[in-house]
Amino acid sequence: MFTQKGKRKRGRPAGETAQGAAARQRLYDTAIELIGERGFDATTLRDVASRANVSVGLLYRYFPSKQAIVLALYDQLSREQIERATAMPRGRWRDRFLFTLEASLTILRPHRQTLAALIPVLISNAPDGLFSGTTAFSRERVQRLYQDAVVGASDAPRDEVAAALGRLLYLMHLAVVLWWLLDKSPQQRATRALVRLMSGALPAAALTLRLPKVSAFILAGDRLFQEALIGDH
Repeated sequence: MFTQKGKRKRGRPAGETAQGAAARQRLYDTAIELIGERGFDATTLRDVASRANVSVGLLYRYFPSKQAIVLALYDQLSREQIERATAMPRGRWRDRFLFTLEASLTILRPHRQTLAALIPVLISNAPDGLFSGTTAFSRERVQRLYQDAVVGASDAPRDEVAAALGRLLYLMHLAVVLWWLLDKSPQQRATRALVRLMSGALPAAALTLRLPKVSAFILAGDRLFQEALIGDH
């Protein structure tokens, strides 16, 4: 179905039946489960098809490669984070950042085993790595949430600094997520402690934004982040 301007409404792709959507979801769930159990490299599409009790040809119809499965996971998780961000409270940027960070961890939690298995992929320069051009659609969605947390805050610094700070907070969130994936403490207790430490330090960080040297430091750090990890994708 199309709108008057010719744009397709959200929903199942054109021509996809409810049965087809259910089959795709079952194959996706099976693949995510296997990657979590065996790791990305050790999982093959034949393994996925075998566990799902379908032909490899049927699996290829929905997921022509393992990379397609990973991209589908990125798409799912980034969309869920966008939906959760609609409840972001008004107020100071530090509170909005912590809300967004907690929401990210909550959304990622059911997929922790799979994401931990994907760490070598996430931090690589592979086409499905976190900072590749192929995955930019997902990265930019989530990065925009952290920028909005600062830009839309009641105490937002000037526009240029606010956008740069938001991107650096996105990078900080990635560091927390990596910590959480590697955290061996019971129920990832150390991650919760880390977030509390960050929460206690943020008020002082907010005060320092008034200093010209701190603003210059944030802008310089943002330029390095984009040069090193974003490049010309």
